[in-house]
Amino acid sequence: MTSSERNRIDWSVLLVIIIGTFMAVLNGSIVNVALPKIMSIFNASPDSIQWVLTCYIMTLGVVMPVTGYLGDTFGYKRMYFTALALFVIGSALCGISWSVNSLIAARIVQAIGGGIMQPLGMAFIYRVTPYSRIGLVLGIWGIAAMAAPAIGPTLGGYLVEYINWRLIFYLNVPIGLVNLFLAGMLLKESELIKVEHFDFLGLVSSTVGLFSLLLGLSQGTKYGWTSPYIILLGIISFVSLTLFICNELSHPEPLLELRLFKNYLFTISTVIGSVLNIGMFGGMFLLPLLLQNVLGQTAMKTGLILLPAAIGTALMMPVSGRVFDKYGARGVVVTGLALVTVTTYMMSRFNDLTPFSVMTGWLVLRGTGMGLSMMPVTTAGMTTVPMHLVGKGSALGNVIRQVSASLGIAMFTTIMQHRQVFHYASLAQSLNLDSDAALAMQANLSDLVVASGLGPEKLQMLSVGIMGKQVAKASMINAIGDCFIVASVFCLVALILSLGLRNTRKQAVPSITQDASSLAVEG
Repeated sequence: MTSSERNRIDWSVLLVIIIGTFMAVLNGSIVNVALPKIMSIFNASPDSIQWVLTCYIMTLGVVMPVTGYLGDTFGYKRMYFTALALFVIGSALCGISWSVNSLIAARIVQAIGGGIMQPLGMAFIYRVTPYSRIGLVLGIWGIAAMAAPAIGPTLGGYLVEYINWRLIFYLNVPIGLVNLFLAGMLLKESELIKVEHFDFLGLVSSTVGLFSLLLGLSQGTKYGWTSPYIILLGIISFVSLTLFICNELSHPEPLLELRLFKNYLFTISTVIGSVLNIGMFGGMFLLPLLLQNVLGQTAMKTGLILLPAAIGTALMMPVSGRVFDKYGARGVVVTGLALVTVTTYMMSRFNDLTPFSVMTGWLVLRGTGMGLSMMPVTTAGMTTVPMHLVGKGSALGNVIRQVSASLGIAMFTTIMQHRQVFHYASLAQSLNLDSDAALAMQANLSDLVVASGLGPEKLQMLSVGIMGKQVAKASMINAIGDCFIVASVFCLVALILSLGLRNTRKQAVPSITQDASSLAVEG
């Protein structure tokens, strides 16, 4: 085999994986904007409609640990095809759903497919891509993962507002069918790895532990973090995951290969990715909240504000991949995280007077930093994983990223609520109806009050009501600003940790092609 043949990239395989990844990630964000419409059509309560999102997140987390075993045992092509088929069937069922309960059940089917598809897709890429080109290929693959959350609100908003909310699910069906055909034609089956002792205890303990953990994180702000219900979920999660860890470290064929954490690069890249995920998802979750709920922008307008940042990320991902392939991870990751840290802090200054052009400018810089740093962080660790453990390594990384993202959203929701109460109390104490601003507002309202035949008392009540709304709005803006400061601290921690990355591209890393009897324990 010539050098050019060894370094050849199979773009047809990458096309199949990118389409599948884009569909799975897009459905995590596109549904959000349709929830008010679905709630109205099905006459559903806020509690029940929230399960449309919650069940999807929890199912992803529960399914991901078993993907490595499924790929090794039944073949990566076969399992990817099955997962994609489940996702398409789930999407069709979501589109024809007749009630909230039927929609929730269909979303679970959809999430089973998506939860298997994402880690298997990454593992497939590692299996078929030459080591010298892995950074570039993963950078291109990562475009789908980053573009989907930005396109989701815009596309979903347009479909819900102008066509039909069911189309956000039906669109997956023709695209998925085409991708199924391509997967059947283009993907090649992997060599099967026979499992002598199935890790049944690991499956049960991980399912119970991750389900309890993700459920507790998603409902902690609703019931209160000290409520008996959330405490019980925490205890169940702690006991189950402790049992899971002990079992995995002693089982001859574990569901998740936790011994990969003996590998320095895999460990530090996973830690950096988790910390960054908390800070990053905090920003991605809070910004649409600021734009829509506080500043009154539509879902489409919000999506258009966020879109340039996604484009910046998409453009930088192949660039970061090339730099990684040539020079290693540390330089490009440190540069990217420095940009993310600074711009996340600057987002704390966004308010109702900030021009959208200024917001977009900072977000594009932030997206550029994310494009430079995100994929090289993951790739740096995964390139040191033995080929026979790539599936389990991908599953392990995806599970940790899913949990850290959920943790970030739960943590920032709690911080935002507490800081909003603090700022509201502080601003309300300084509220003065005799101030120049209040007197000017009352003067502007006086003509309206006189024309309506209302007395001075009504004028004062109207002024208090308007000023109260302004205080509530300002307190929410300040609270979200505080959250962005906390998010920037997480990004700073990830930046400091990234200084410990080793530039593996400057040296041969044989572990990626080790035989099945070995395990990478060196960084």
